[in-house]
Amino acid sequence: MKKFSWSLISLLMLVAILLSACGGTPATEAPKAPEAPKAPEAPAAPAKSQVEVFSWWTGGGEAAGLDAMIVVFKAKYPDIEFVNAAVAGGAGTNARAVLATRLQAGDSPDSWQGHAGQELIGTYVKANQLAPLNDLYKQNGWLDVMPKTLIPLISEGGNIYSVPVNIHRANVLWYNPKLLADNGVAVPTTIDEWFAAMDKLKAAGVTPLAMGEQWTAMHLFETVLLGSLGAEKYNGLWDGTTAWDSPEVKQALEDYAKSLTYVNSDAGSLSWQDAAQLVVDGDAAFNVMGDWAEGFFRELKKAPTTDYGWAPVPGSVGVFQFLSDSFVLPIKPKNAESATAWLTVAGSKEGQEAFNPVKGSICARTDCDPKLFGEYLQSAMADWGSNVVVGSLTHGVVANDSWKTEINNALGVFLTDKNVDTFQSALTAACKASGPCK
Repeated sequence: MKKFSWSLISLLMLVAILLSACGGTPATEAPKAPEAPKAPEAPAAPAKSQVEVFSWWTGGGEAAGLDAMIVVFKAKYPDIEFVNAAVAGGAGTNARAVLATRLQAGDSPDSWQGHAGQELIGTYVKANQLAPLNDLYKQNGWLDVMPKTLIPLISEGGNIYSVPVNIHRANVLWYNPKLLADNGVAVPTTIDEWFAAMDKLKAAGVTPLAMGEQWTAMHLFETVLLGSLGAEKYNGLWDGTTAWDSPEVKQALEDYAKSLTYVNSDAGSLSWQDAAQLVVDGDAAFNVMGDWAEGFFRELKKAPTTDYGWAPVPGSVGVFQFLSDSFVLPIKPKNAESATAWLTVAGSKEGQEAFNPVKGSICARTDCDPKLFGEYLQSAMADWGSNVVVGSLTHGVVANDSWKTEINNALGVFLTDKNVDTFQSALTAACKASGPCK
């Protein structure tokens, strides 16, 4: 009997344990109320796309032109935030130094400004930092609206590497119309006509040619090379088909040496603005400078065709020696689609028509509306669409930084000793060291 009682008790305890394990609620606990369902969480707002654009346009017409193009960009791509990463100072020198540091650290902007040509190709393409843009050109039909002679100057190995947003002209001869008329001098079209005109002016006590500091001497140098050699042989200097030690180049260097005999004696102490102002003030007859000089003349309240006239540098009629601000696409942008959107606007008719009249340059495209531009820029626009296009040395198109530096060093010596043979030897050596003559 005692044994049966303990067995019954054990069985009852086992049943209780099993009921508890199966979720039974003890009689002493009140049943729990069911939990209210949670409200669904609102989805996080998607992060706004960005495009960081790096330039050195921080003031004057440059910044205003960029702002005008940003307005076009925001209207077309309202969901993309434009981050203006401009760096001021040094006409781009400071910006390029900052950019170099960022690229080395792997912190590339989505797009950056540079001078079209070897300044970009010889630096960033060579370092495998830029992506080709052939597909973008084809998609937007840009090959049909930019001069065919331009494309090779912004290309390497069959790939196009930048989107030019504007064009400046380097080979411009600015002149004082009254001085020429008073001295019976016609606007020269050839090198020989130019020298004859300057001889006549010099004999009359007029300073024939205004020039400034050394970079303006390089600017004169490249335009005289172009005028003396012609477009084909000038281009050959930069691709290796024209020998720097050839008789034709020696003649061009002698022409340059002769042009220097007509310049103002204080050239080395003047800025380009000082030299250009000598012309509009009537203190010199000619000045060779890029067409940004026309913007300076307008700031001085001078009138085109009355206070100043313009023509291609003698010997270069029918040739447009260009430089261009361009934007690029890095190999690995943080925001690839946004970067492509920016480049699309930069190359568009609408974007360039907004930018250039404010900047004081012309469109890289040939289909912009001339009515948006002043008298000089309209003439430049007509020439850009019809002339043979060649690149500038001084302004980054035809030579990489290393080669340009060696040329500049040789020029500095020549400005002191005026020895054409030594100058030609130094230029030949520079081509072998840093150019295509290796």
